[in-house]
Amino acid sequence: MAFLEGGTRIRLIEAGEVNAHNWREVVRIEPREDQRRFVASVAYYLNLCHYGGVWEPLALYHDGEPVGFAMWGYDAEDDSHWIGGFVIDGQHQGKGYGRAALETMLDHLATQPGYTEAALSYEPENTVARRLYASLGFVETGEHVDDELVARRPADDSTTRR
Repeated sequence: MAFLEGGTRIRLIEAGEVNAHNWREVVRIEPREDQRRFVASVAYYLNLCHYGGVWEPLALYHDGEPVGFAMWGYDAEDDSHWIGGFVIDGQHQGKGYGRAALETMLDHLATQPGYTEAALSYEPENTVARRLYASLGFVETGEHVDDELVARRPADDSTTRR
């Protein structure tokens, strides 16, 4: 979401399924060169979704054009809905799409049965992602997944979205 003049909210990003009709355009989504050390390729994430049995892929669109990718999954062990593989195409960064896409992901998770908490993880050196996640109410917990920091956000978080 974003605000127009006067405080009206508009949806910048729509989430849609990845399927036989759109996977080729989705797989072309790539981060900027300097971000490649923080994320895998969308092709890798799509394979993880297809063969891993845990993650669900989502294409992220602005005005019908794919600008990003994310995946989500439920972890029964910690009763959290996780966001992973979050990538905004390098050509579309700096336009507020990352924030809007994360808000769209949170809205999507809120529709899932039993949703109580969102969780995600990121490389400690990824300061841009760290600031974005914190600005939307994600709090680092001290947990680690592999070498990544874990941050969580309760479903009832009242963090103001821009």
